[in-house]
Amino acid sequence: MPKIGVLGSLVWDVIHGRDPAQGVVEEWGGIAYSLAAMDAALPDDWEIVPLIKVGHDRARQAAEFARTLEHFPAHARFIEVPVANNMVELRYQSAERRCERMAGGVPGWNWAELGPMVQDLDALYVNFISGFEMCRWTAKNLRQGFRGPIYADLHSLFLGMRGDGVRTLQPLADIGEWFSCFDTVQLNEEEMRTLGDDPMALSAEMLGAGVSLLNVTLGSKGVAYIHAPKGDAVRTALLAPPAVDATDTTGCGDVFGATCAARLAAGDSVEEALQRANQAAARSATYRGATSLAGYLKGALVTA
Repeated sequence: MPKIGVLGSLVWDVIHGRDPAQGVVEEWGGIAYSLAAMDAALPDDWEIVPLIKVGHDRARQAAEFARTLEHFPAHARFIEVPVANNMVELRYQSAERRCERMAGGVPGWNWAELGPMVQDLDALYVNFISGFEMCRWTAKNLRQGFRGPIYADLHSLFLGMRGDGVRTLQPLADIGEWFSCFDTVQLNEEEMRTLGDDPMALSAEMLGAGVSLLNVTLGSKGVAYIHAPKGDAVRTALLAPPAVDATDTTGCGDVFGATCAARLAAGDSVEEALQRANQAAARSATYRGATSLAGYLKGALVTA
């Protein structure tokens, strides 16, 4: 049975201003969106292998969430650590803009921990939810020690953290070194802008470092991609998503990346995987939260 690893952080979201009628909403966020999307997108015979640590205060709730996922085998577990789980306070300024404040202390992975856990995987999806999931040294060891395809959403590597926990956008240092660790890299439009005024030069730098597929998510505009398969011409395009009446864009990038990674691992072409990812992200935007999202993405739920 083929296996795909999912590495990231489970986050307890406290959400303000998404819907004034609801008031403050608390629910699972972070890698929970990716797990739900992966569960919906994988072929029946694939397993999800979680490479996810969870704080002791949320371990029971995390286990309950895991049991809702069809591709999560009965023996699989999140790794409980003796610290408070990561919590993010989200304050929405518009449908697609928000302020984030993070608390909690779930530690990242080192190579001694991670190395034995990836040996029997067929593919790996890495989502930097906190930005502290692993250091660059561990990522380089992962690239050298794991020969399967690695899809990485670099999201929170671009977020610094002030003393009060507020996350702020910042350029990513040693970006070429980070690029060299992954086969596919996902950024969003704002993150791309931090890297300079010449996106083509940046794309060439990425491809030169070993990235074969660069996905830049553009919110409601879809995704721009550059694909450089070995021995073939470079392809680039903008793929628009289906139009939807969005009610909540939280987690859409996580849904996009996990769906794309799942479909690439399953053998879809790049454009097929990206179209499926666009469709899943658009559908996710019409649903609130990660709980039961997998069923909704599969079309099992009639209403959000």
